[in-house]
Amino acid sequence: MFSKTTEYALRATIYIAQNSSVVNKIGIDEIAKAIDSPKSFTAKVLQLLTKDSRVISSVSGPKGGFYMTDEAKNLPVRSVLEATGESIVLEKCVLGLNKCSEKKPCPMHSRYKDIKEQLVNLFTNEPISKLAEETKLGNVFIGNC
Repeated sequence: MFSKTTEYALRATIYIAQNSSVVNKIGIDEIAKAIDSPKSFTAKVLQLLTKDSRVISSVSGPKGGFYMTDEAKNLPVRSVLEATGESIVLEKCVLGLNKCSEKKPCPMHSRYKDIKEQLVNLFTNEPISKLAEETKLGNVFIGNC
């Protein structure tokens, strides 16, 4: 459904939300290993997430690393999609048609309409912190381990 960039961005965000704070920053090596992503690709993903410091914050230097503020942890998951430029995926036609609508539906429109609404609600109303907490409890995971 999403690009690899967005998949890794979601994983990284959840991991950082779970394991960081303003005082406890995480290095790129740890993040890449935890989300099962190549380090160079993880660096590019984190650049997107730190742009404008909306989702993830970073500090350079020996005591530097990546972290999330409490405010950022309470952002909806959709904010990660917005950072990667993929929030449009939630809105567009499942077949990729530009003119799909109630008046001129694609063959999947009526079947996908309710699913799409559920996806939009999930990504818009679910805070990052909730996913991080579920991961911390060990009931769900974000790596391929």
